[in-house]
Amino acid sequence: MAEERPGPWFGFGFCGFGQELGSGRGRQVHSPSPLRAGVDICRVSASWSYTAFVTRGGRLELSGSASGAAVRCKDAWASEGLLAVLRAGPGREALLQVWAPESALRGEPLWAQNVVPEAEGEDDPVGEAQAGSLPLLPCARAYVSPRAPFYRPLAPELRARQLELGAEHALLLDAAGQVFSWGGGRHGQLGHGTLEAELEPRLLEALQGLVMAEVAAGGWHSVCVSETGDIYIWGWNESGQLALPTRNLAEDGETVAREATELNEDGSQVKRTDGAEDGAPAPFIAVQPFPALLDLPMGSDAVKASCGSRHTAVVTRTGELYTWGWGKYGQLGHEDTTSLDRPRRVEYFVDKQLQVKAVTCGPWNTYVYAVEKGKS
Repeated sequence: MAEERPGPWFGFGFCGFGQELGSGRGRQVHSPSPLRAGVDICRVSASWSYTAFVTRGGRLELSGSASGAAVRCKDAWASEGLLAVLRAGPGREALLQVWAPESALRGEPLWAQNVVPEAEGEDDPVGEAQAGSLPLLPCARAYVSPRAPFYRPLAPELRARQLELGAEHALLLDAAGQVFSWGGGRHGQLGHGTLEAELEPRLLEALQGLVMAEVAAGGWHSVCVSETGDIYIWGWNESGQLALPTRNLAEDGETVAREATELNEDGSQVKRTDGAEDGAPAPFIAVQPFPALLDLPMGSDAVKASCGSRHTAVVTRTGELYTWGWGKYGQLGHEDTTSLDRPRRVEYFVDKQLQVKAVTCGPWNTYVYAVEKGKS
């Protein structure tokens, strides 16, 4: 098979602090726009006010409220509380540095530590763009927290493969494909059927027996993708980010209540009237404390997922991108600022004959990596 030719990254959504979102002007971009250095970027991590980009050559660049650059970088993780940077060290070692965003990459870091990968072969395949493995450290025995203590050890028996942090909670995927959650649970984001907090990682019993391939943590909601391509989603549904009916959208006056959005089987947009077929009010779901199975249009299988503060994005096995939830800043990529409580395909990539390979959401924006169809 021919080596896949690197493709560009695209951005859309909120850019009120001047963070790179392609050719956008002002505070927001409503449709996918190629990043200026898109083909050279291999990792992206977006916070609310700034974004970190790592190039294939190991150069880190910050864009937005934080600025600066560094070399010999392997990964970066951006949050409003801190910027974590993983830099190449001698041999297999890597140097983890933690900075305050306002002084990032200048002077001495707040904290630094050498880390050693758990095993060989953890580097990305050649040419494969990813959102990055941080905040989970390469040793897979600890993670970076945006609040002190910055270094948080994990129990060795967890055998972590992926770790994602929401505003108040954490999700961990282990080597066997099991999901653990802990932290705040007041919006049902832990998936244990209650609104209680959990101090330690707790196995998500509702998903036992199912092998998961990926997890994603939003502000107050959670998503995981199974090895067979199924999507499970739970937590807060305030803006339709769970793809379940939400009162907020139904009460949005002219835009939604009278011309609510629905999709054909192919994901294209049609209009429906408010309420159920028998005239009864539509059932609204504010909080979903258990994982719910979500079907994409056309029965598409999912392979990747990412969550913003209140929006969700999923990549299918065929390279299509679906988004839903809060859309005030254009972060859904549908050329408008409409919020949606059901998945809708982003037509830009279909029209441009691009196959989406990766997606990573900032709180109010979205970044996508795509390649030309037929070039791999």
